[in-house]
Amino acid sequence: MPRFLIKDTAKHIGEKVRICGWVDTRRAHGKILFIDLRDISGIMQVVFVPSNKEVYDLAQTLRPEWVVEIKGQIVKRPENMVNDKIETGMVELSVDSLKVLSQSETLPFPIDGDGYDIGEESRMKYRYLDLRRQRMKDNIIMRHKTIKFFRDFLDKEGFVEIETPMLTKSTPEGSRDFVVPSRLQPGKFFALPQSPQQYKQLLMVAGMEKYFQVARCMRDEDSRGDRQYEHTQLDIEMSFVEREDILELVERMLIKMIEVVYPNKKIQETPFPRIPYAEAMKKYKSDKPDLRNDKNDPNLLAFCWIVDFPFFEKTDDGGWTFVHNPFSAQKEEFIQNLLDGKDIEKIIANQYDIVLNGWELASGGIRSHDPKVLEKVFEIMGYKKDEIQKQFGHMLSALGFGAPPHGGIAPGIDRLVSLLQNEPNIREVIAFPKTGDGRDFMMDAPSEISKKQLDELHIKTDSLKNTKEKVKPATQKKSTKTKK
Repeated sequence: MPRFLIKDTAKHIGEKVRICGWVDTRRAHGKILFIDLRDISGIMQVVFVPSNKEVYDLAQTLRPEWVVEIKGQIVKRPENMVNDKIETGMVELSVDSLKVLSQSETLPFPIDGDGYDIGEESRMKYRYLDLRRQRMKDNIIMRHKTIKFFRDFLDKEGFVEIETPMLTKSTPEGSRDFVVPSRLQPGKFFALPQSPQQYKQLLMVAGMEKYFQVARCMRDEDSRGDRQYEHTQLDIEMSFVEREDILELVERMLIKMIEVVYPNKKIQETPFPRIPYAEAMKKYKSDKPDLRNDKNDPNLLAFCWIVDFPFFEKTDDGGWTFVHNPFSAQKEEFIQNLLDGKDIEKIIANQYDIVLNGWELASGGIRSHDPKVLEKVFEIMGYKKDEIQKQFGHMLSALGFGAPPHGGIAPGIDRLVSLLQNEPNIREVIAFPKTGDGRDFMMDAPSEISKKQLDELHIKTDSLKNTKEKVKPATQKKSTKTKK
């Protein structure tokens, strides 16, 4: 007998079915025993009666979160027992047979509430239990539906989904890299990608023209704000486009996604307002303004574009660094300023952000496809020619082989879904996140590795055990924007 999902059982009144899941609750009314059985699709009331003695006696032993298989007949509930709050509230299962598939110890915390009152350390340690609660299950399912919509939408628009490497080269482009030692090349290291930035541009050089990827990005950031070591972004790049082409595509995609996946949400204004960076800073004192007319309405979405960012900003030591991304292009009217290295603070980049309810949702830009211009950007930032070649020679070389004009954007999936789900932070919409300070209590990571592994990697470590010396964290270059 095939297994039925609980949500489908109401369509099969009078039929014999087999359902499997977790015992959600157990209760008795006189001699009749009821359990609510839960699976991924919903909850169903199951009825055990004393006349079926063997099954009834076994049912008496059931406890919450035991995993069971039940066979029986779908019948209509008596009118006074109809539960219109659940999809299966009109029916119940009259049991023929019961099989216990797995027993459960007492859970370390309840899962019938929203879980906000439970300590983060406990929730992270037992994340596989935390995910059983309905709120968390809904978050993960809605994340799936959102990503699926984007994939289907971009496929219809002629984009090709392409995976890019997870082991790449460490380059100074923003946040601190996670590095991976090479066993076969002693003393050398890979880096985990902060984003697929360089690869997606190389795909444009390769002639792919329309690329996207649901990309995993890793950044070894200090504990600050609502950040994670790992995050997911919808990475998009297009050839032969101007800024307007990208903004139109993304705006249309987001509007349609809200309409299809979140029909209960209301977008405050379309087309999305476009605000120059200088105006946003003057009027709102922020490049992430919250434009909602009613900030108490959880279903109101106020999107806006922030455009015309400055290309460079001063560093603490008086030099120059990029605001968004070193691979961005300047607006055309500033090309001579950039090439001459004059009035650097006045150079405006062809970059843009999309903001939702006061949060940066995506960052992007038209790229520099001229190797001479890109090289000049790094010179302004203080890199010498030999350093530029060592760090970015592969990009300069590629752009010299007929690179098309191109640009892109990378909406953050975690941030978008957390806002749409009205969650307080992105950890609530990530299946297995790290804590705010970057630890994984469930897997006990990060952790030490064996001496054998260290020897294979030709790595020696300074033991910090039994010492009172405090180790200062490595300095990290300040960057106003993350690279996308």
